[in-house]
Amino acid sequence: MNFEKVKETMVNTLGCDEEKITMEASIADDLGIDSLDAVELVMALEEEFDIKIPDEELGKMKKVSDIVGCIEKYQA
Repeated sequence: MNFEKVKETMVNTLGCDEEKITMEASIADDLGIDSLDAVELVMALEEEFDIKIPDEELGKMKKVSDIVGCIEKYQA
């Protein structure tokens, strides 16, 4: 499932607290991910899922569910 791979990538790349990562978790408020972390995360996710996420998608990612949705959109 994409959520589990996203969660694993977030823990491995940014050292996020695994217990705080839920589909409804706010990237900034709940997980403390800033814009530089977000760019690093997107690069790691692109490599993990072998996709390209356009830069304009970055601003739309507010929750973990947005990240999972974006990956599913570009995997198709």
